[in-house]
Amino acid sequence: MIRVTRGVTTAVALLALASAAPGPAYAEPSAGSPSATPSGAREGNPGMPPGWRITGTGAGRQLEWTADERVPMGDARVEFRADGRLLGHPVPQPDGRSFRLPLGEERFPEGTRFRVTAGGRDLDGTGPARSARVSPQAPPALRAEAPLPANPVDPGKPGPYRTVSGEYALQSVRLPGFPEPVEMRAAVVGPADAPGKRPVALFLHGRHGTCYTPGTEDVNGAWPCPAGMKPIPSHQGYLRAQRLLASQGYVTLSISANGINGQDFQAEDGGAQARSSLVRLHLARWADWAAKPAKAPAAVRGIAAADLSRVLLVGHSRGGEGVNRAAVDSLDAPPADQDGYRGPVRWKIRGNVLIGPTLFGQNPAPDVPSATILPGCDGDVSDLQGQIYADGTRGVSQGAALHSSVYMVGANHNYFNSEWTPGQAKAPAMDDFSSEDGTDPVCSPGTPTRLTAAQQQTAGATYIAAAARLFVDGDDRIRPLLDGTGRRAPSADPARVVTHAVGAHRAPAFLPGSSLTVSGAGRLCAQIDPDPAKACLPPDEPGRSPHFAYWEASAEPGRDAVALHWTRAGTPAAVRSVRPVSLAGAESLAMRLVVPPNSAGTVLDVAVTDASGRRAGLGRVRVDGLPGTERTASYWAREIRVPLAAAARAGLDLKRIGALELTPRTAGGRAWLVDAWGWRPGTPVVRPAALARVDVGRLTVDEGDSGVRTYRVPVRVSGKGSGQVRLFVPRPGTDEVTSRLVTVRPGRQDIDVPVEVKGNARYGYDETHDAFVKAVRGAVVGAHRGGVTARNDDPMPKVTLTPVADDVAEGEALTWRVDLSTAADADIMGGVVFLPVTGGTELSTADVDRRWVEDNFSVVPDPPRPLSQPVIDDAYAFFSVPAGATSTEVRVPTVKDDVAEPVESLRAAPFSYDGNWERVQGPEFTGTVRNAP
Repeated sequence: MIRVTRGVTTAVALLALASAAPGPAYAEPSAGSPSATPSGAREGNPGMPPGWRITGTGAGRQLEWTADERVPMGDARVEFRADGRLLGHPVPQPDGRSFRLPLGEERFPEGTRFRVTAGGRDLDGTGPARSARVSPQAPPALRAEAPLPANPVDPGKPGPYRTVSGEYALQSVRLPGFPEPVEMRAAVVGPADAPGKRPVALFLHGRHGTCYTPGTEDVNGAWPCPAGMKPIPSHQGYLRAQRLLASQGYVTLSISANGINGQDFQAEDGGAQARSSLVRLHLARWADWAAKPAKAPAAVRGIAAADLSRVLLVGHSRGGEGVNRAAVDSLDAPPADQDGYRGPVRWKIRGNVLIGPTLFGQNPAPDVPSATILPGCDGDVSDLQGQIYADGTRGVSQGAALHSSVYMVGANHNYFNSEWTPGQAKAPAMDDFSSEDGTDPVCSPGTPTRLTAAQQQTAGATYIAAAARLFVDGDDRIRPLLDGTGRRAPSADPARVVTHAVGAHRAPAFLPGSSLTVSGAGRLCAQIDPDPAKACLPPDEPGRSPHFAYWEASAEPGRDAVALHWTRAGTPAAVRSVRPVSLAGAESLAMRLVVPPNSAGTVLDVAVTDASGRRAGLGRVRVDGLPGTERTASYWAREIRVPLAAAARAGLDLKRIGALELTPRTAGGRAWLVDAWGWRPGTPVVRPAALARVDVGRLTVDEGDSGVRTYRVPVRVSGKGSGQVRLFVPRPGTDEVTSRLVTVRPGRQDIDVPVEVKGNARYGYDETHDAFVKAVRGAVVGAHRGGVTARNDDPMPKVTLTPVADDVAEGEALTWRVDLSTAADADIMGGVVFLPVTGGTELSTADVDRRWVEDNFSVVPDPPRPLSQPVIDDAYAFFSVPAGATSTEVRVPTVKDDVAEPVESLRAAPFSYDGNWERVQGPEFTGTVRNAP
């Protein structure tokens, strides 16, 4: 879910500690001022889970989470959530452990539950426990299905050509929005003796660590690499697949993208546009070299000539989203100010292979065939959101392109790249799937279902080659490996690989949405909805479904499925279409059906009824679940086909089918119908349609000192023809997101999102208004999200600190006053760190109020400690001048005892935050406490 947030986009002015007077230590509101944080606690911090806190002041307020150890750099976006609501995507810090999210005016009530997630999994351990136990539907032991029949043609067998390898490195390039240049480097493998021009396969790795120190476990995400560190050669990790393709006659190159990985946290789209630019910059160089071979690098001159009219793109993780955007950009150019490549398109992309990919925008290229490999044990992009590369194309364009989903049981995220694999990589590497006790019955190493690295890389190379043979070479004999027919490639054994698909020779029949009604043992359910009564899968369901991967909004109209639930055999579920659908010319009815993981033997009878009421049974089907646990996204649809011959024999009008009936024959169970199609074999020629293209931009403006100005979210509509998109607009000040369908045409202002900005002369928060879009039909989306940001343009008030009582008797409160030069529209906050005294006796935790110690240090130490030695690291006292107020008092409340003691003192220093969110310490101050008279 996305809501309007108020956050910073510019540097925060340095808190002006203009006076050398003693600073604050414990905040209480001054008389007549609005109340400050209750009990003087750091805002929300004492009640937060370990590792969480709120820091900063005014526009610089941030929610920060720090892990116990370094968080490996991965492809899934890190998300902060409060009570399940998405707050936003935090910025990683150089220490590799901390993440910070600007908060602006966001406030959290007591008891708020904070979570940090990535790809649907918890990183902080505060969310629902995901134990290794198998889902409740599981049988006592995981069952192994019989192997699928072998496909007559095996794309995993090496070809006849001798291969040679090399690398090239060109001058680095600058990409929009990235301050540092990005490298132009590639590993090349090609056939040495293949005749004529050869098709091209370009590989793009995902988001991984960028630099390492040889001989150590030191890895970071910096760019360029600091002195003493070397770039991680992620681009060298696909050599097994490159060599296989090269032996079959393909020119292959795998490009390096460390420069993007080290900077993409700054990009609103996670770096998708930058990766597209990099891909097309390399293709443009190859087009140059094709015209002038003598100018090519040695690694390119040593292999067969490239045919850029036949290009396959292979992207891993965020590289998958990058090559998808490159396919979109190659058909319709992106806005020039967002793109790093502005030349002509001198290549043709015939297909994409996407390995464990991200798809943050959920806008796949509808007219470019694709095969998406979903690793069943993915511990990075663990929600398997790449499923949307198939599901998200339904109805968008002509539907001629095949979009295959390839579920690989037992594969993890990293091992498709040998440079991310322990024992193979030059830099430190890891198994991304992990369980607390290492006993996950599906995904822990050594279990019957988990693949070894070598097995996974071999299977990956085989299915990459299958996509190349089908999409680039047009070899329809390969199609049964990818389209749900149920064939296996022996070269990939022992990997268990199952597939389904949309597109190609499929005619839409029953696609859940507003055109369907459901009765009997079924209901129309929302794939994405926070309401358990509407959602397809309840929130407490063990495991997840790739089909129901979350997007930017908490509820998405139009994303539906049919949920079936029965408690006895023979209770039918009827799915009716508002308008009759045509199955004429189809050989079979192809259904994508989900059953719970580890379930076996769900049996359904299938029947259809035509518009005149004639009914025919098509046959009985059996559906088995995939292996899965609570940590996996295994609620994945199996493709089930039933012949339509019985309907034709019964005299049904196949041009006017009105209903699909599913009748369970097992005693009880659950299933979900994702969609149903009229299917016939073959792979049609794909001719990209003329689609409208939508790109949402971001406008940043100064708020001004007075008046109200109206700005509009910048939206560019290009391409050809008209199309329809769904526009989502968060409602200011609420958690609600409104949506509506919009018809767009190039050159028109069909998407109009006005934003009013009120000017004032007081320091406050930046205001960010967002909008985002998703293609529905006849359109494609590049940059899916943007908005208007109204930047605070007023300076932070000057802060002065004055002692009120800095020499007191025990039992009294050390007190200082904080004054602002003018009121602000934001809280002005800071903190105080306590330092060891240079002489005499230091005030201890036993000398001050116990509640004060709890609020500021979280833990009351036993035995007592000096204030400069708190139990937890980085403990400090908090102060705040609330928005609208001009002063507050800060106090250290001491306690009276009957013990004769020497004079005690404290030594401390206030701190604030600079524009880089780093602490800046103010002048030291002291306080003195004497024995009570």
